[in-house]
Amino acid sequence: MATDDPAAPSQQQRPSQVRIHLHTNSEDIELPQDTGPILVSTELKRYQLSTLVNRLLETAKPLPLEFLINGQFLRTSLDDFLTNNGISAETTLSVEYVKALIPPLYAASYEHDDWVSSVDVLSQRILSGSYDGLLRVWNMSSEVVGTGQSHTTSVKAARFISPTQIASSGLDRTIRIWKYEDAQAEGAASLTPTLELYGHKASVENIAGHAPSSRVLSASADHAIGLWSTKKSEAPPAPEGLLPSANKRRKLSNAKPLPQRGPLSMLQGHQSQVTDVCFDGKDGTVCYSASRDHTVKTWDLPTSTCVDTRTTAQSLFSILHLPDSSLLATGTSARHITLIDPRASATNISVMTLRGHTNAVVSLARDPNSSYQLVSGSHDGTCRVWDIRSVRSEASDRVGESVYVIERESARGKRVVAGEGVKVFGVCWDKEVGVVSGGEDKKVQINSSSVPR
Repeated sequence: MATDDPAAPSQQQRPSQVRIHLHTNSEDIELPQDTGPILVSTELKRYQLSTLVNRLLETAKPLPLEFLINGQFLRTSLDDFLTNNGISAETTLSVEYVKALIPPLYAASYEHDDWVSSVDVLSQRILSGSYDGLLRVWNMSSEVVGTGQSHTTSVKAARFISPTQIASSGLDRTIRIWKYEDAQAEGAASLTPTLELYGHKASVENIAGHAPSSRVLSASADHAIGLWSTKKSEAPPAPEGLLPSANKRRKLSNAKPLPQRGPLSMLQGHQSQVTDVCFDGKDGTVCYSASRDHTVKTWDLPTSTCVDTRTTAQSLFSILHLPDSSLLATGTSARHITLIDPRASATNISVMTLRGHTNAVVSLARDPNSSYQLVSGSHDGTCRVWDIRSVRSEASDRVGESVYVIERESARGKRVVAGEGVKVFGVCWDKEVGVVSGGEDKKVQINSSSVPR
């Protein structure tokens, strides 16, 4: 016979408290001592838990904190988290706390005459490469303090190699090395081309620099990767057959002909366009390349040898090495980011998939404040911030979702389909300036973001 007695255990009540064990991997924040498991209310959400941990830390100024449980960021109450994940309240939860990432807030946009293909930052100076063939250096007041013109057509990539040197590449199949001088006191900067590098037979889509060795890598639509020296004395002569003829070569007014040099080596092996290339973050003699042929290749630079090939299911448009986790992040045509373990001992090609973009992912950059976070730029007109510690299992894959989405300010209030008109072509993340991106809207956009100190 049914009963309405509230004491009858017809529906088991979830306990109102749960035991948690707090820990952190952050070097600059830690509990004063191992507190062991503590009993807390299941009604606690992130803010209340952050307040509790700050009390335990005895911080002079509260630190905004995020909490990871079983690889997921806490976005609900502890009770809802337990329910949604089928976890018993009798379990002692292992809770990792980390400094919260401040949302990257819109700060400014810098107007260009044409699409912005590439961006980089050094000491609060922003470098941009544009389809109008120019390099520009900007200050933080949106003023152009330096301009460089040497490419004969659109610039596809531009990077600070060192505080005094810049490299750029373009549709004209060349790489240019520039002397960079910044007179911050006068507010001006100068870019002087010092070297023309020839060797590719098609557009040079991307470049990467390694200052300690004075080396530059190039990724080209001719299926090859170039290895170059930024020093004229180290570089071999340029291939005669690839040099522009004297009567067709563009002359810069009042400019002497630039020295022309060739590659130290050309790395062959891809079967389609090489879209991006990067140095190993810990070993400058190793590099990685991504291609439309669906492969990631690992190269030994001293011997110009491909030592490993990983084949994916999609064309690849961008690549980034995450040295602390020994992973490669690759942006794909399938609208997601695939994390790959390039080590020879790895048994799985894909370690994790980051999902959320709705068009190709063409640019990637590391968070300078964290070894776990990165930002991506996509043809869908957005940049997304990711934390690779936040992951859930989905079928046979481990899937991560973005922490923040950065929209193009030029698209605010407009209906944009598939990023049309606001595609992002390049993104970087600077410790002081924040997330800087450039795109089809002819703008460099700055979104300020910093981790609390």
